[in-house]
Amino acid sequence: MSEENAIIDHDCDLCGSTDAAEIACAPGYTDGQPIHVCRGCGFVYVRRRRSYEEISRAWSDELYETVYTARIPMVKARQMFTADFIDVSLGLAGKTVCDIGGGEGRFLQMVEADEYGATGFGIEPSAKNCELMTGLGIENFEGSIEDFHADAAMKDRRFDVATIMWTLEACQSCRGMMQAAYDLLEPGGHVVVATGSRILVPFKKPLQYYLGPNDADTHPFRFSENTLSGLMAETGFKMTHVNRYIDSDWMVMIGQKAEPGTDIPWRSDDPDAVLEFFQRWHDDTEAHYKGQ
Repeated sequence: MSEENAIIDHDCDLCGSTDAAEIACAPGYTDGQPIHVCRGCGFVYVRRRRSYEEISRAWSDELYETVYTARIPMVKARQMFTADFIDVSLGLAGKTVCDIGGGEGRFLQMVEADEYGATGFGIEPSAKNCELMTGLGIENFEGSIEDFHADAAMKDRRFDVATIMWTLEACQSCRGMMQAAYDLLEPGGHVVVATGSRILVPFKKPLQYYLGPNDADTHPFRFSENTLSGLMAETGFKMTHVNRYIDSDWMVMIGQKAEPGTDIPWRSDDPDAVLEFFQRWHDDTEAHYKGQ
């Protein structure tokens, strides 16, 4: 097997621990694929993953337009919520915004409109989506964040804001993506991560609509407030804003780029509480939503 196609078992991306427990009920929803909880910090992650090239290819060639598209009302709504949250928290007028995983360019088109007044740039592995962005007049880079980070022509590009919307949970290395975001921001710039609000909050839907039979490594990370702010801290960002995620489908968190070497404290989750949470979710699904 080539290095690009190799499947590797990963330690915890957040704290580096090698000790992890399987979520007992997960394989019943994921066609037998395991999902783990780190015994060191409570982070929920998929241990077995392909390379970033293979995961990017799967999203570009298999999942876009079948599993995900920005043209459905729910995605439009959450992108608008994110744009408003950034604007209220930081102000967008006159800022440069790099959307990592720019998709079809709908979010960047939104923030470039007069209501917000930003200038957008998209990083996107799908050639088709890059064509769509170009057609909207949005500057873009075709490739993954890893490709962008390695491209000599891009090494001096810097932005005021980097957005990672429903993408951090779908990459091969969440730490690598956040480190790349740190590198492409101006000093004092901000990263914005938007993701689902599902871990250690009230159940928002039956478990079969959260865990499914698609390749588990196309969605290898699941964040709580503690683990997301912890990942920010570990990659040089101090969390400055977070929405009221407990009763929302979405968690939107903003972190400010700190000086290199800054020690930023963070709190872990109790791994036993996370494991129990998934068991309670499974039990609730079995009791009320089985077969739906």
